[in-house]
Amino acid sequence: MKVLGIETSCDDTAVAIYDNEKGILSNVVSSQVKLHEEWGGVYPDLAAREHTKNIIPVLDKALKDANLSLKDIDIIAFTAAPGLIVSLVIGISAAKSLAWTLNKPLVPVHHIEAHIFAVFLKHEINYPFLALVVSGGHTELYIIKAFEDYQYLGGTLDDAVGEAYDKVARMLNLGYPGGPIIDKLSKSGKPQISFPRPLIKDKDKHKYNFSFSGLKSAVLRETEKNFYKIEDIATSFQEAAVDVLTTKTIKAAIEFNIQNIVVAGGVSANSRLREKLLEEAKKHNLNVYFPPLYLCTDNAAMVAFTGYKRFSEKGTTVGFDFEGKARIRMDKFVEYIKEYYNSKKSIANCL
Repeated sequence: MKVLGIETSCDDTAVAIYDNEKGILSNVVSSQVKLHEEWGGVYPDLAAREHTKNIIPVLDKALKDANLSLKDIDIIAFTAAPGLIVSLVIGISAAKSLAWTLNKPLVPVHHIEAHIFAVFLKHEINYPFLALVVSGGHTELYIIKAFEDYQYLGGTLDDAVGEAYDKVARMLNLGYPGGPIIDKLSKSGKPQISFPRPLIKDKDKHKYNFSFSGLKSAVLRETEKNFYKIEDIATSFQEAAVDVLTTKTIKAAIEFNIQNIVVAGGVSANSRLREKLLEEAKKHNLNVYFPPLYLCTDNAAMVAFTGYKRFSEKGTTVGFDFEGKARIRMDKFVEYIKEYYNSKKSIANCL
């Protein structure tokens, strides 16, 4: 079974083809990082324009790399949520057009869900497992009991950790995106500043929630003092952020007696996060799994694979009236699909 995946949730235009017997046949990503660099973040209208320009060439290259034609495709999977709605609609429209033209099943995928299950392209992981999602737009903890059985534990109350990295990099005039730059710079710095670890000791309603606005403000205050070296500020910030992520993740794994931890999203490529999580997990005999680096950032291979799982395990397909969502949690997305099916049944019963 060959699945064509389309991903346009933010600023990367991506198309991939996954074969359930051979694996990833192609995985093409057109990045817009250089275009958004001067803004210090993603500019939505510019992102949508570039998606419109790039979607067909990226699709053509994905087919060429896989040595396939459109008639060889069995399923069309697409990122339906969450993301910038002006970006999402480009990929959704392309997916619907292909499904209509080829008369192929159309399968929706949640962006975060795809990030989490990207790890399965490299590892076989037993359920249940704990998923730490860390990216520019998301910082969340889930218990994954099975495919489409997700328990939300907590998320960020303000900035996502990747967003905090970008903003701190902007304070330090380091450029965009901030995550890789700060990670690299931190290797030459020292954690001399004791930055706050927001909510790290909370035992009540915020036990598994995150907050990075206070940490970001503390970095700004130290930057304005112009006392410490930039690399020391970067290192100290990264240590604080990674400490919060690691501590809450390990705490959740112990409390819920979960042996396996999956880390997903763009920030899962962070070298210090990988190092510290593995160190702490080893102390408690826990297993930690990271996706390979080329699957950490946004890509369509993860969408194609997750679409294959949804179709093969649940038989899920949607019609051309299925709408994307700019903001919807992963567990709520499963409910959204079920509500869509129930509404279809209700309409059918009335006819």
